[in-house]
Amino acid sequence: MRSPALRHVLTHLITPLLMCIGMGLAYMGAFVTPEPNHLPVAVVGAGPEAKVFAQTVKDTAGDKLEVRTVTTRADAVDLLKSRDVTGAYVPSAKAPELLVATAASDMGATAVEKVFTPVAAKEGVPLKVTDVAAPVADDPTGQGLFFLLIALSIGSYASVAALGAAGATLPMRVRALLALGVSAVVSGIGALLAGPVFHLAHHGLASLWGMAWLYSAGILFIGVGLHTFLKRWTTLTMMVLFVMLNFTSSGGLFRPELQNGFFGTLHAFWNGAGFVEGIRSLLYFGNDGLARNVWTLVIWLLVGLAVTAIAAACERARASRPTTALPETVPGAEAAGHSPEQRAEEDAAEEVEEEVEETVGV
Repeated sequence: MRSPALRHVLTHLITPLLMCIGMGLAYMGAFVTPEPNHLPVAVVGAGPEAKVFAQTVKDTAGDKLEVRTVTTRADAVDLLKSRDVTGAYVPSAKAPELLVATAASDMGATAVEKVFTPVAAKEGVPLKVTDVAAPVADDPTGQGLFFLLIALSIGSYASVAALGAAGATLPMRVRALLALGVSAVVSGIGALLAGPVFHLAHHGLASLWGMAWLYSAGILFIGVGLHTFLKRWTTLTMMVLFVMLNFTSSGGLFRPELQNGFFGTLHAFWNGAGFVEGIRSLLYFGNDGLARNVWTLVIWLLVGLAVTAIAAACERARASRPTTALPETVPGAEAAGHSPEQRAEEDAAEEVEEEVEETVGV
C-alpha cells in the first residue's frame, strides 16, 4: 500500500522541483547581475574632438558600450525616440548634458547615467540629465507594463491548464472556441487594469486591448494544441515558454543591452518582448516600431493555430482507429471493484487529478 502511494507522491514532486530549478536559472540568470552589454550610446558633436572623446569612452568601456557620434542634439533625440540608443551625451566644459528616455527603459537610463556622471565629474561640473520620453506619472518607472504582461500571461497559461483538465473530453473545435473566448476576456481584464484601474495607458486603450488579445490568444492556442500530446506536462512546458523564457527576455525590467546574449537574442522574437515593446511604441514613441512588434504577436498566434490544427487532426485520426476489444474480465475482478468500466473511470479520474495538480501559478 505504501510503496505505490509513495511513488505517486514522488512522481508529482518532479514537476515542482523542475520548476524550482528552471525559475532559479531563468530569473537569477537574467536579473541578478545586470550590466551593460554593447549598450548603445551616442556622443553629440561634429568636430574631431567629439570623435576622440567618443573613442576614449569606447576604449574605456570595452564591450560594455557601443558608442557612436551624431552631429546635433536633435539627431540624438531622434535616436532616443526610435530606441536606437539608450543615452546621448552632449559634451560641454560648463554644462554637460545627458539625454535619456526612461519610458524605453528606466534601468537603461540609470545605467548610462552611471557611465557619464564620472565623465562630467572629471571636468568638475555637474551633469544635467534630460528625459526626452518620460512615462506617465501613474507609472513613474515604466515597469507597470511588465506587470501587466505577467497578469496576461498567468491568465492565459492557467486557462490552458483548466481547459486541459476540465475540457479534455470536448471536441477540439469546442476547446478552440473556448480559447478564443477566454483570450478576449483575459485581454479585456488587461485593458481594464491598464486603463481605468491603474492608468498606465492614457490613450490607445483599444489598440492595447488588441495587442493583449493577440498575445493571450497565441498562448492559449499553443497550449490547447500541445495538451493533446503532452497531457499533464503541458503546464510545465507552458511555464518554460511563457514564464521562464518569456518574462526574462521581455525587456520589461532590463532591456537586452543589460542582459547576456541569450536573453538578448530571445528579446528579438519572443512574444512577451513583442507585447511590451509594442505597447511602449504605442504609448510613448509615436507608434515607432509598432508594426514589427504586432507582426511578432501575429506570428506567435499563427503558430498556435497551426499547433491546434495539427492536434485536431491527430485526435480525429485516433478516433477513427478501430477499437481493440477489451479482454475478458478476470473472475472475481468485478467483485473486487476492478471491472473494465471502473478501471477506465479510475484512469480518467487519475489523469484529471494529475493535470489539476500540475496547475501552478507564479
